[in-house]
Amino acid sequence: MKLNQIRDNRGARKAPKRLGRGIGSGLGKTSGRGGKGQTARSGVALNGFEGGQTPIYRRLPKRGFNNVFRLRYQEINLGKLQWAVDEKRVAEGSTVDAASLVKAGILRREFDGLRVLGDGADDFKAKLNLVVHGITATAKAAIEKAGGSVQVIETKRERVEADKAAKKERQAKRKAKEAKKGGAKPAAAPAA
Repeated sequence: MKLNQIRDNRGARKAPKRLGRGIGSGLGKTSGRGGKGQTARSGVALNGFEGGQTPIYRRLPKRGFNNVFRLRYQEINLGKLQWAVDEKRVAEGSTVDAASLVKAGILRREFDGLRVLGDGADDFKAKLNLVVHGITATAKAAIEKAGGSVQVIETKRERVEADKAAKKERQAKRKAKEAKKGGAKPAAAPAA
């Protein structure tokens, strides 16, 4: 085979549509766009328009919602951690958290925390001290078996729940203090 004999596979290159080349082509004059109107012009994309028929996004019911308080975690498998140790990106015996993995170039960004998953637990042998927001039972067992340790730190949501509990406690104390003082303040009479 020579360079001048190299060809694409049949069907790999498709001949372009030749528009506006006479009546005989079937795509002459208006080039298959019909006569005038919005869709005969360039730059038109009627996204979701179905010719006046109720479009699919109105035929189907609304469902669910987007939780604005949702926390987004980075997830990493034990197999990838072992690879990072083997590649000398993470030192064995070191403390590993989301920030250190970003610094080592294993994760791109931290998001709201780090979760460790158990894929690759059978081959995991690195002694690491993990500081994470979540870990599966398989992953935890594998790390402890290899001589490492796991510290699970509270998530932002847990802190929010703790703040709520503290607020309820303060409100209960205030109510108890008011009751002891001489009862709650009398409610204002409704306006006539």
